[in-house]
Amino acid sequence: MTLPDLDPMRARPAGDPRYAALVRRDAAADGTFVYAVRTTGVYCRPSCPARTPRPENVAFYASGREAAGAGFRPCRRCRPDEAAPAARQAEAVARACRMIDEAETPPSLDALARAAGQSPFHFHRVFKRVTGVTPRAYAAARRSARLTEGLLREADSVTAAIFEAGYAASSRFYAAAPSRLGMTPTAYRRGGEGATIRFAVGPCSLGSVLVAATGKGLCAILLGDDPEALVRDLQNRFPKADLIGGDPGFEALVAQVVGLVEAPEAGRVDLPLDIIGTAFQQRVWQALRAIPAGETATYTQIARAIGEPRAVRAVAQACGANPLAVAIPCHRVVRHDGALSGYRWGVERKRTLLAREAGPREPTAPEGER
Repeated sequence: MTLPDLDPMRARPAGDPRYAALVRRDAAADGTFVYAVRTTGVYCRPSCPARTPRPENVAFYASGREAAGAGFRPCRRCRPDEAAPAARQAEAVARACRMIDEAETPPSLDALARAAGQSPFHFHRVFKRVTGVTPRAYAAARRSARLTEGLLREADSVTAAIFEAGYAASSRFYAAAPSRLGMTPTAYRRGGEGATIRFAVGPCSLGSVLVAATGKGLCAILLGDDPEALVRDLQNRFPKADLIGGDPGFEALVAQVVGLVEAPEAGRVDLPLDIIGTAFQQRVWQALRAIPAGETATYTQIARAIGEPRAVRAVAQACGANPLAVAIPCHRVVRHDGALSGYRWGVERKRTLLAREAGPREPTAPEGER
C-alpha cells in the first residue's frame, strides 16, 4: 500500500500548538482542525485516544475533506467526520429531555437509554454529567414545573393541575408538595395564602439585603439600595403569605447570608433552599451552583453544560430570574469575551462579588527587582 506523502508546508514541528492539543487530546480543539499521520494513512480529530504520533509524521488540515483530498482516510476510532463525542452526547441528552417533556408520565431509565442507543448505566452517567441532575430528578422538576403552570391558570382546579402535570395519584403529589413548593399547592396558587414566610432586612457592604425563608429553606435573597423596595418585591411575589419580620430566631440564618455576601471567596455555604422555577430554570441554577468561587463561566458554557447549546438567551433569562443572590451565584456568569453583562442587582455589585472571590492579588515587584 502506498501511503500519502505529507505536504511539507503542512508538516509542523512538535512546538506547534496544534500538536500540543493532540498530545493532550484536547476535546475543545475538535472541529477546528484534523491531523493526518503518514505512517497509518489516517486522519483524526485532536481528541482521538489513539497512540500519539511522532511530530515528523503529522500534518494538519482545516477539515476532513481537505485531508481526504490529500489521500488520507478517516480514523474508525474517533470518526472525525462525525459530530464530536461531547456534541453527540449533548444531543442524546437533549432528545431525552424532550422525551421527558412530552411524555404524560415520566419514561423509565431503560426507555430513555434505548432511545439514546446506550446502556442504562452509561446513559445515566452521561445525562448527569451533561445536565447536572439525574433523569429522575429532571423528570420530577419538569413535572413540578407543569404543576406550577397549571396552578397559575385560574380555569384549572388543583386536582386537574395535579393530574395534568403527570402525577398518577393526587396523594403521591401531596406527600411531596411541601418539598416541591414550600407550601400547599392551593396556597401557592393563591399567592402564598396561608403560608408563613419569615424575613429580615439588614445592611451589608453592597447596600441592603433581604433574606426570606419558608419552613423548608430560603426563598429569596434580594440586594438593593432601598430596604422598603426589597420588602415590596417580596410582597409582590407572595401577596397573600403571612410575612413575619424581625423574628429573633431568624438572625442566625441572616448572618450566614450576610457572611456569604461579605466573603464569597470562602466558598459555598450549604444553606437550605426553597426555590421555585421551571425545569429549565432549575437546570440552569443547578449548573450555576457548580461554578467554584473565584471562577466564571459564559452563558454559552452553561447552555452546553445543561445540554441546550442553542439556548444561550434562555440561560441569560434564567440567570435574571434567580431570586437567590449569591446562594445561586449567577454573578459568576459573564459574556463570551469576559465582559460583565447585566446583573439583576446591578453590574457594580457583580463586579464587587467577583473581585472578592478572586481574592487579593500578589503585589507586583518594581521593574528593577524582577
